[in-house]
Amino acid sequence: MILGKVIGSVVCTLKDKSLEGKKLLLVKAVDLDDNLLEPFVIAVDTIGVGIGEKVLVVNGSSARMTDYTRDKSVDSVIVAKVDSINIRE
Repeated sequence: MILGKVIGSVVCTLKDKSLEGKKLLLVKAVDLDDNLLEPFVIAVDTIGVGIGEKVLVVNGSSARMTDYTRDKSVDSVIVAKVDSINIRE
């Protein structure tokens, strides 16, 4: 899983039928200090988040295991909105 921040959206008027009706968001990984990292991913939004929100993203075969993306041509999926992170130092 990747801890990331939604930085934008991707609009496609022509796309594979398996992606019809799916919201695509641009996500950059972040470190624990909230600094944006390279590179970015385009992820299918399965939970209804917006720009600026912190999320968890899964990639690869894990991305095709949600009810929303099963057997779809996706490689990255937003699976959770992060409310807080607790670190014990």
